[in-house]
Amino acid sequence: RLVESGGGLVQPGGSLRLSCAVSGVTFHYAAIGWFRRAPGKEREGVTCSADTGGADLYVDDVKGRFIITRDGTKNTVFLQMNNLKVEDTAVYYCTVMRFGRCSGVTFDVASWGEGTQVTVAS
Repeated sequence: RLVESGGGLVQPGGSLRLSCAVSGVTFHYAAIGWFRRAPGKEREGVTCSADTGGADLYVDDVKGRFIITRDGTKNTVFLQMNNLKVEDTAVYYCTVMRFGRCSGVTFDVASWGEGTQVTVAS
């Protein structure tokens, strides 16, 4: 089970931190991703963190602005979003990826959270 929180309304240039509480999987071995669906667009992979450490980023525009981290003591993954832009407005979904491997492809998602709305507007 994946439960996201932390979404909301923020002005351009602001920051938000999304949280994803993970249960039902062995957190240490799980690859956890963040996808998003902007209005009128398909869902896209944003970033992912696997047990091997490090992180993958799948959207060029978020590089240097979005950071994914994980806390094994709380079975929680975070997405720190800085310098937010209007085009970051979307529903953000936490995901468990198949086979413990990171991917930005929706086909590779094993389970989805319900999503949390992020709106960037002045």
